[in-house]
Amino acid sequence: MKNPLFDFDMNALHDALDTERCARHLSWAELAVEINEPFLGTPSIPISVTTIKNMPAKHSVTSAVVLQVLRWLGRSPESFLSGRPNLVPTPTETLSSPELSRILRFDTRAIHAALNAERVKKRMTWSQVADELPGFTESMLTNLATGPLIGFPRVMMITQWLCSPAATFVRDCSR
Repeated sequence: MKNPLFDFDMNALHDALDTERCARHLSWAELAVEINEPFLGTPSIPISVTTIKNMPAKHSVTSAVVLQVLRWLGRSPESFLSGRPNLVPTPTETLSSPELSRILRFDTRAIHAALNAERVKKRMTWSQVADELPGFTESMLTNLATGPLIGFPRVMMITQWLCSPAATFVRDCSR
């Protein structure tokens, strides 16, 4: 029996962000400063106020943006899966590890390796895997081996299919 795949709720993430922003009496600009603060010494491009405010309106949001917002909130990506039972995040689901001090990104090569291992284990073709992942094509999955960026909400379909917390595939990078 196949595990259900839940949608990542960008509106719920934005609502949680706005609620916490208001509770801390921060303007949107002050919020952006706080989210970007850990990265001031890195060559990373700061996340803009507009990007943060417009997340719910986007079809896909860069994973670095969502991961930094989640880290600031102290929440896991899984906590924003609509319809998923509210479970206490395991340590591997959290993004607040002290060794993750730079900008967060998904390691798409590691995601590809995990997908391939699971595909082989289940004796599936890449096309069959794509059929089980809404919004993905075979080439989108195989291209992960070359290390392109992947955004939200799409990445959450893969991590759920793999039955792995998203944090398993998160790495800190200088950019």
